[in-house]
Parts: sequence; C-alpha cells; structure tokens
Amino acid sequence: MDASTLQAFIAVAETGSFSAAASRLHLTQPAISKRIAALEERLQQRLFDRRLKPICLTEAGEILLRAALDIQQTSEDAENRIRSLGAEIGGRLRIATSHHVGIHRLPQPLREFTRNHPAVELDLKFTDSELAALDVRKGTVELAVATLPVATPDGLETFPIWHDELNVVAGKDHPLCRQDKLNIEDLQQHAAVLPSRGTITRELIDSLLEGTDALRIALETNYLETIRVMVSVGLGWSVLPSSMLDGEIKAVAIETDKNQNTRLTRTLGIIRSEARTPSVAAKEFIRMLQSIAEF
Repeated sequence: MDASTLQAFIAVAETGSFSAAASRLHLTQPAISKRIAALEERLQQRLFDRRLKPICLTEAGEILLRAALDIQQTSEDAENRIRSLGAEIGGRLRIATSHHVGIHRLPQPLREFTRNHPAVELDLKFTDSELAALDVRKGTVELAVATLPVATPDGLETFPIWHDELNVVAGKDHPLCRQDKLNIEDLQQHAAVLPSRGTITRELIDSLLEGTDALRIALETNYLETIRVMVSVGLGWSVLPSSMLDGEIKAVAIETDKNQNTRLTRTLGIIRSEARTPSVAAKEFIRMLQSIAEF
C-alpha cells in the first residue's frame, strides 16, 4: 500500500465522499475511485458502504483507517525530525480551530505567520473546540487553537494564550437592559439563547448560573455568531465574549449569592499531543502565539 493510496483512503474516510476527497487532494474523482478500488481488490474486502450518504466505513475500513492514520503520523514525525535538522521552516501544518477563535483571534497571527514563513502550507479546519481537541488526539491535525478544557486530558498539552471575558448580554431593547440590578431569578423570567450542553463554554455558564434547569431555553447552538444575531433581534438573552459586544447588544451585570457582579472568563489557547514530535512549523507557530500571550 503506497502513500498516495492511503492518503486517498483517509481523505474519503474523513470527508465521507469521493468527490470531496478528490477536491481535498486536487485530483479527479475517477482517480480517487481507482485508488480505492485497487486497495479493496488487494485486501479482498469492501472498505466503504456506498449505499449510505455520506458513505461510511465497513468493519474492515475501520481497521485500516486506524492503521493508516498511525502510518501517516509516523511518516510525518520522521519528516519533522529530518526538517528540524535544517534551518528552513516549511512543510504542511494542520490546525483545527473553533469558529470564534478563527474569526476573532487568529486572523492577524495567521497573516504574520504566512508572511514570515511562506514555505509553510497551512491546512486550517474550523470545528467545535471539543472536536478540535479530539482531532489532536486522533492525529488528524497537529495543533488546535480553541477554548481550552478546564482540566487538560491525559496525553494532551495546552498553552494558554488569551483571556476571554464572558458577559451576560441582551439586545439593546430587551427588558433586562432597563433594570439596574439583576439576579438569576430575573434571567429565569426571560428566554435564553445558549451554547449547546456538553461544550466547555456551556459548562462555565452553568457554573456561573448555578445550574440552568429553571431557565427558559429558546435555542441552543455551538455557533456564537448565530447566538449574537439571535440576541440582537430580541429572541433572548445569552452569555457572550466581550469581543462580540456591539451597538445592538449590551452587557448586563448579574448578582448571585456566591459573588456580587459575577465575572466569568474562559481561556483560549493551543492544544497539542504530548506523544507527537512537533514539526518545525508547529514549534514556530506556538512560539509566535506565546509571544503575544496575555498570561
């Protein structure tokens, strides 16, 4: 099994589509199909169930994917070690980032990095923070730049870069903006638009609000930009980073029994695998972000 065939197999497995895999690898769909067909013929096993959309892996495909990812990571680690012997910073750098970090924090650092290191081929993936960390663990990306988990999972290393202050917010014409002092009971009288359960940000919000069982949830979504728009049109109040405040939404102060005028902060930063040898490009990207760290 040559590297190009395994690369095609991984691309189809990750995208669930022959056409999407072809687009990713800058090949034609027939070329991708030919490589997969040759692989299945060699192994005498179907690797994909093509009846489903998106197509999914068979049991044999699942076994091969785990092995193929290990081979890919071993190959990239060897290349990274060899590249580190020279002075050039180049090669491919795969990064997963959350939508919020990618929109509000990364543009300027990415602009500087690509300007200073044009030989680096950046492969940027937008996803949820929790899935970005999982991508690092699986080895499909080398780094994640996202909301950091409260407790770092085993096998991962984190580098805090930014403080991200969160505020209870409402649309400028919302009744909550007309009250001087607010508490949790006041919030319970109005609908809320919040991040989905299970996300790092939602766990922080639940902690701040002492549980949300009594809240009236109008919408749950992982996209903070969607939440900002829904709040601005009056669908409900929410909790958003200070960087998203504008003329349409306002921060409101909340007092709780635990802490008056409660403030909430999450940490944004880098996640990498302790088991993986970092590429020269990854080391330089980490160094660059640490140079602007707020910690």
